[in-house]
Amino acid sequence: MAAAALLRGAAPGRGGRAWSWRLRAAPRRRLGHNYCSQRGESAGSAAWACFLLDERALVRVRGPDSAPFLLGLLTNELPLPGPAAGEASTSARSGYAHFLNVQGRTLYDVILYGLPEGSHEQPTFLLECDSSVLDALQRHLVLHKIRRRVTVEPCPELRVWAVLPCAPKEAGRAVLLQEKAECTTILTRDPRTARMGWRLLSQDEGSALVLGGRLGDLQDYHRHRYQQGVPEGVHDLPPGVALPLESNLAFMNGVSFTKGCYIGQELTARTHHMGVIRKRLFPVQLSGPLPVGSIAPGTSVLTKSGQAAGKYRAGLGDVGLALLRSEKIKGPLHIRTSESGLVALTASVPDWWPTSTK
Repeated sequence: MAAAALLRGAAPGRGGRAWSWRLRAAPRRRLGHNYCSQRGESAGSAAWACFLLDERALVRVRGPDSAPFLLGLLTNELPLPGPAAGEASTSARSGYAHFLNVQGRTLYDVILYGLPEGSHEQPTFLLECDSSVLDALQRHLVLHKIRRRVTVEPCPELRVWAVLPCAPKEAGRAVLLQEKAECTTILTRDPRTARMGWRLLSQDEGSALVLGGRLGDLQDYHRHRYQQGVPEGVHDLPPGVALPLESNLAFMNGVSFTKGCYIGQELTARTHHMGVIRKRLFPVQLSGPLPVGSIAPGTSVLTKSGQAAGKYRAGLGDVGLALLRSEKIKGPLHIRTSESGLVALTASVPDWWPTSTK
């Protein structure tokens, strides 16, 4: 079977059986973007925009000890596969987590996929990470493997896609896949927030697999992500710099405060139990699109009186993320560009965040 070949790391044959999971309908949410109409298509011609995420890569961790091994390194519980409704087989599940260093700062942000186990197959997880740290993540895993019965290897045969609805009315519906016997596919909800739609792992063209799917512009995906305040990758979460709770890890379902010990847990748990997080990553809107590189990461964000309110983290055009003191976000803010010009900046609180933060 194609599924068994994939779990063992072999390239599955094209004549194998399709491996796919259907998705439960998500709660109805309003998205502020119509990805398909911006590309000259009417909302009626396409239901979903599919974005190929070339900057994301996959690592496969498999073996009898893979679950306890990962639990000792990740901030969250594992997305263990569960029984599908009315079926004897199991379905893949996803989760979000960070790897931390011993000082409690983020090293790598990952989306985890817990894959179903066959009677003759070992527990297997796929870790989606920033492709620029693929080798570093593998070295990190091997360093801590010690005598665990675990195999760590890349998974280049699958590509990562993001699937977002083209119209707000579609956000409450499930993504349906074409019935293609020759493809190997994993489809699951994005575990961070319903606003980020779905994740699709496939060997084939994602927009051809999704019923009503169209290929989306990658910049539209990143603009949407920044508008929703969702950090992703090393530019938004600099390794060894970003703190998980300041990066809204708890809001994105990425940390468990009841699980066993993991590397970097002490600072994270202490910050949580103190209940005081003075700075957070907020989505920001600039007064106009700026040339690429005109605002360097770490540039100070200032109040009207010139006091420091935080630092700009990353962005695309006129949207981005900034690490700001929560009490400063309601007042006028500005940032200085590399040409010494001042640009107004507005921070917002995403409406999917807990009510207590608004």
